[in-house]
Amino acid sequence: MQLILYSKPGCHLCEGLQEKLAQMSTPEFELEIRDITTRDDWFQAYQYEVPVLYSVQKINEQIVEQQLPRPSPRASVQQLQRILQLHLFKDGR
Repeated sequence: MQLILYSKPGCHLCEGLQEKLAQMSTPEFELEIRDITTRDDWFQAYQYEVPVLYSVQKINEQIVEQQLPRPSPRASVQQLQRILQLHLFKDGR
């Protein structure tokens, strides 16, 4: 599984979410960090929204990116794990 984190330099909320994601052991995922300042389309889409988290899944041979709800900056690593489990595994795996 892959997660994409849209972020920008100096964003403390982005850094906090990235640190929590790095501490997680489950679910297993690959994290891609996308700096919105490197592409105008990303910057226009997310300049007031970062951090933005997407899941990337292969469904019926197509790559599907789905935006996940923004977790509270106060969420613990354990709470973030539960949130991801809930949204990534609809069957409760």
